Amino acid sequence: MGGSTSRVALFAAVAVTLAGCAQTARSQPSVTTTGPPGASSEASPGQPSGGSPSAAEGPLALENRYEQVIVKVLPSIVQITTGNGLGSGIVYDTSGHIVTNAHVVGRGTRFEVTLASGGTPRAAKLVESFAIGDLAVIKVDDPTGLKPAVFGDSGKLRVGQIVLAMGNPLGLSGSVTNGIVSALGRTVSEPTNGQSPGATINGAIQTSAAINPGNSGGALVNLSGEVIGIPTLTAVNPELGGGTAPGIGFAIPSNTAVDIAQQIVKTGKVTNTHRAALGITVRTVIGVEGQPIGVGVARVSRGGGADRAGIRAGDVIVSINDTPTPTTQALSEVLAELNPGAEVKVEVLHPDDSTSTVTVRLGQLPSS
Repeated sequence: MGGSTSRVALFAAVAVTLAGCAQTARSQPSVTTTGPPGASSEASPGQPSGGSPSAAEGPLALENRYEQVIVKVLPSIVQITTGNGLGSGIVYDTSGHIVTNAHVVGRGTRFEVTLASGGTPRAAKLVESFAIGDLAVIKVDDPTGLKPAVFGDSGKLRVGQIVLAMGNPLGLSGSVTNGIVSALGRTVSEPTNGQSPGATINGAIQTSAAINPGNSGGALVNLSGEVIGIPTLTAVNPELGGGTAPGIGFAIPSNTAVDIAQQIVKTGKVTNTHRAALGITVRTVIGVEGQPIGVGVARVSRGGGADRAGIRAGDVIVSINDTPTPTTQALSEVLAELNPGAEVKVEVLHPDDSTSTVTVRLGQLPSS
């Protein structure tokens, strides 16, 4: 389906919008400072798997664990410089592949990569960008000395687990913040901008670890030194004049990142998006009172789920499985929680003002 042109609002105690965390060239401050899939790591003796400290662990022992994790993981975090700014990336393998966010690479194809230890920036090129999931893989021309990170199983995360966010916020390379996993399984949407068409992230990790511009594409790490997420978004509170909402950030789960990265490294593209699709191109329809009323169908893909169900150009989709879809972004979020092959009930408003509910078997969303 088509992309959205507006930012999503999350409604809790206050309304917030989401902003990507790549650092733009204009906003860069004047301050300057100088593992492969399937790998496993061992938790410290007496510690549970996943990196959560035991109840008996004292402040000094916990501090030592922080230090050990930082020493272990930070060499795997790089700074990516593009023509428009900078962001972060995670060394994926010894061949020089680096995982990052699609909105970090933007429309670029050539980049400079700087290691956490500093040194001369290394040239890198784009392998593939998966914009709808905000993930990308780039490859360094010279992989000498690169240290792959260890990716953990994000499916084992627990709310309250301590995590560290590592990256290059505001151009300050090798920065680390700490927090907890605040919530799991969020569905969040990114804003559209000049460098990114926007994306919907399903199963996002919410964290209180500070995520600032330049952190995008870096690592959210547990206390076993495993990457369990990629920091991507931060919440912005309109009631604070668009300022960042403290302690509300979101990361792409490591299981999602590894799945997409494996496909790109192996084939050069994403062959299975795992995303459901109706098989239509859409736009938001605004009613007579100036409010969005549904998703207008601009084009129907021949042979797709919508086509087989009788949905036609000019129809307006108002709900799926009784969940309202007033905007394209709302539709994206509903579909993100469904699987290809599932059957859904779609309520449709026709051009003659009649309505009907049809059953659609969902297809798979293409990678681009």
